[in-house]
Amino acid sequence: MFKKPVLKYVLISLAVTICLGGLIVLMSFIEVKKSEVICKDVKVFIPGSQYFIDRQEVDKILLIQNKPLIGRKMEEINIHDLENKLKANPFIEFAKVYTNMDGVINVEISQRQPILRIINKIDQDFYVDQHGLKIPLSTNFTARVLVANGFIDELFANQVDTLHTAIAQELFKTADYIRKDSLWDAQIAQMYVNKDHEIELIPRVGNNRILLGNADSLAAKFHNLLVFYKKALPQVGWDTYKIINIKYANQVIGVRNDKLKQDSLKGKSAVGDSIKLVKDTSKSTK
Repeated sequence: MFKKPVLKYVLISLAVTICLGGLIVLMSFIEVKKSEVICKDVKVFIPGSQYFIDRQEVDKILLIQNKPLIGRKMEEINIHDLENKLKANPFIEFAKVYTNMDGVINVEISQRQPILRIINKIDQDFYVDQHGLKIPLSTNFTARVLVANGFIDELFANQVDTLHTAIAQELFKTADYIRKDSLWDAQIAQMYVNKDHEIELIPRVGNNRILLGNADSLAAKFHNLLVFYKKALPQVGWDTYKIINIKYANQVIGVRNDKLKQDSLKGKSAVGDSIKLVKDTSKSTK
């Protein structure tokens, strides 16, 4: 009465043993075949329109003992070492290297995306990427991003690093806000940090400067500026004010150009008129 269960157990054990044996033989065959495979090609994928690093530079990074990968046995190539070498490049955010049985090495690279270029007070020049990390300039490519200069005390050691000063962090926050808004991305050409460590925006249209102050309440400040552009400037002209002060979240204050101020002084303060005009405009934002 026990013969059938015992026989069944034996058959199952035998089948498992055969499968394991077959798997071991197959793996051994694969390893032998792999040891004979020669690297025939290296395919590099660099998506995007920015090319801080090109194929030629990638090929240089992938050299082993100053020799290319093509022609080497695949078993001699350490994929993890290649990935680490690529990730050490300051322009590469992510790198993945993998192979196939045909002797082809595939390399996928994701580049860092700069959103700001900073020229500090000692003329050091560097980018800040979308994660707020400092990266060096490239000899291969110049990114069209917002530029900030002036009294900026953020130093750069020519390596990937975080932002250490408050003003640099505020510049990054402001640049990130501007780039995500198509209107302001097209309108704002540059940022300047004055001696009081306040941020000034330089627009593409008009000869005025926009005093932003700091990076607090950006949505409210830019909303008030938009209302000012739509309702106040068409009435008085784009060059009426030399400074448009939006650093207060509840109002906009305009300071007239000196020449226009002299022309308009007729028994009353032109600056007072401009402030009243702007305060009237700001009420419409509520």
